[in-house]
Amino acid sequence: MRVRETGKILDNLWLLGREESCVYLLQGTRDSMIVSGGMSYIVPDVLQQFEEFGIDEERITKLLILHSHFDHVGIIPFLKRRISGLTLYGSGRAWEILHMPKAIKTINAFSRTVASRVGREEVYTTHDLEWCESIEGQSVSEGDIMDLGDLSGYIYETPGHSSCSISFYVPKIKALFVSDGAGIPYGETILASGNSDFTKYQESLERLKDLDVKYICADHFGYITGEEARHFIKKSIDAARDFRGQIEDVYRQTGDIDSTVKILTDSFYRFNKGYFLAPEIMEGVNRQMVRHVAGTIGKGL
Repeated sequence: MRVRETGKILDNLWLLGREESCVYLLQGTRDSMIVSGGMSYIVPDVLQQFEEFGIDEERITKLLILHSHFDHVGIIPFLKRRISGLTLYGSGRAWEILHMPKAIKTINAFSRTVASRVGREEVYTTHDLEWCESIEGQSVSEGDIMDLGDLSGYIYETPGHSSCSISFYVPKIKALFVSDGAGIPYGETILASGNSDFTKYQESLERLKDLDVKYICADHFGYITGEEARHFIKKSIDAARDFRGQIEDVYRQTGDIDSTVKILTDSFYRFNKGYFLAPEIMEGVNRQMVRHVAGTIGKGL
């Protein structure tokens, strides 16, 4: 079952943000932690939810970055400046990227583009949302434990969607926070998004498939529970295989990366006109995937 409404999932787990841009709050007996950073324009929603749900901001001592793409780190600069004692965590590769001037420029530009696309440009006039090189945090890697008191979880390195992607699994509540490292639950479908390296993306999915999962906490379009959650990673594996096959088929027909990207992007928006990402951003996503898949054709990968 897919749930897109914000609010309490469990006594110690909340969904915050908006349907298209989700962040989660884990509440332990000692600390609370936000998982993922959403898009910049959800800041007013998150602040309102803190108040409505009775969330004590000062207990939020940790924020875990699952990967460094602009639509997953948007509220972090604001919260880092607002909440005293907030420590940021992300993979070592994520911190490399988040200190690159070109990456910071892209994060800020894309964040404004999407805010404009959804009609929320005014957020930038009332809140300080810009990323800058001075934002610092700690690195986590495979097997590290994030301990909140009575709740703890494990870091899995799951590259492929991005070179810096990690996932987070909390055994006590059987919750898996996988960001876009698994399929994106859009509508009733699953969108595969092996942006940086489609092969590693598929390999990472294989690593996660045997976890005992009751909740898939996605960064876009809510969380999944029940029978669907138990099988979601395996269905994401199928969706990735099918989409890779589609890329290969179109590329073999065109023999050209740009033409393949255009066909895939046009096809997507023909059926998904209201998707939150601007077409020019989706085109860049598709170009990454097509380049990788095209480079593997004939190599037996």
